[in-house]
Amino acid sequence: MGDLYKRGLSLEYFTVVYNILEAFFSIIFGSLSNSIALIGFGLDSIVESISGIILIWRLKKHGFVGADEELDIEKKATKLVGLTFFILGFYVLVESIRKLIVVEKPDPSIAGIIIAIASLLIMPLLFYQKNSIGKKIGSKALVADSKETLTCAFLSLPLFLGLTLNYLFGFWQADPIVGIIIFIFLVKEGIEIITESDND
Repeated sequence: MGDLYKRGLSLEYFTVVYNILEAFFSIIFGSLSNSIALIGFGLDSIVESISGIILIWRLKKHGFVGADEELDIEKKATKLVGLTFFILGFYVLVESIRKLIVVEKPDPSIAGIIIAIASLLIMPLLFYQKNSIGKKIGSKALVADSKETLTCAFLSLPLFLGLTLNYLFGFWQADPIVGIIIFIFLVKEGIEIITESDND
């Protein structure tokens, strides 16, 4: 296995471990504060972990299968990564709308703000590394996975703003609104990735 594939695998192992921890703390603190945005962010971290596991499976196949089979695995991995975006999108949407309708107010969450800041710092660096390696080895699946990592970084910003607005000003509506923004990002990215895979 080439050095770039090994680096790609190392990044995916890091992605899985980091996102499992991020998901655990986001869901715990989100449940304690009744924050759908924070829970949705935690579920997104689970999806990103699943995406990382798919990429580990795909990258480990390199050098052990023929070119045609590896291309088929690449396409399957890309589609699976795309589908992971839909796993939680509708859950977050339904919960966000429900909270707006029934006026279910989340409590302020300092822990959630810290999680969002950590993600804002780490995810862009991880995206850059994955995207660069994915392009070098010609892996659309790894590039697609890097987009999921970038999405996580993008989602960290509205999460941070929503939690901060609620913490500082009691603007609880920011939380479900951020949930709806998360849904839009997830569906958009999922459609783009699956469409690109179908066009290969």
